[in-house]
Amino acid sequence: MKTYSLDELTDKYIGKKGSKRRQGFDNELRLDMLGHAIRQARQDRKLTQEQLGELVGVKKAQISKLENSTTDARFATILKVFKALDARVKFKVEMNNKKIAC
Repeated sequence: MKTYSLDELTDKYIGKKGSKRRQGFDNELRLDMLGHAIRQARQDRKLTQEQLGELVGVKKAQISKLENSTTDARFATILKVFKALDARVKFKVEMNNKKIAC
């Protein structure tokens, strides 16, 4: 039985890196990971969505949408959420396989 890597399967069923479909898939995956990180940090701080929303200045529904990746939130809001959670955010930017310090 032949085994396949995740990259091979993703290339086959989603599309090769650089394709429009693959870029969309990768972006959605990143948003899901961001939502999961927000939920995990909130739960670690023993906060409800409503309490976090009050700290950030948004409604509970907005926190829920962020955690479930159902909205394209403003970057400033995401930063406020992590600040309220006392969480550090790191960025990694690459262009043409070159890393850019942030």
